[in-house]
Amino acid sequence: MSTFLSEEVLAGLEAARKRDRKRNGRMLVEADGKTYRILSFWDGGFELDAETAPHLRGFVDLYDRGQHMYQCLIVASGEENGRMCYEFKRLTAIQERPPRDFAPERDDRIALPRPSA
Repeated sequence: MSTFLSEEVLAGLEAARKRDRKRNGRMLVEADGKTYRILSFWDGGFELDAETAPHLRGFVDLYDRGQHMYQCLIVASGEENGRMCYEFKRLTAIQERPPRDFAPERDDRIALPRPSA
């Protein structure tokens, strides 16, 4: 039995894999008012489809199913197997509230009533 596949079959399989990755990808990157679907995401960066992805550089926002997750500083690191790779220079998680700039007061009284104001 031959293990050889024609170039047309290989191209069709790769197109189906790419279409499936785009459909199953839930993360998006937004840069300059445009959004791009992330094919894979890891601690040090992410990958986009090389056909549609520009050479992004600078601040971008990452979304997971519409929820703003990260603001990051990125640089394009190269293209490999039809995927454009980007590396994080800075990755900051988005907080729901602004950070406190003071220490909260502790009220350690357990048995005594609080003084009335």
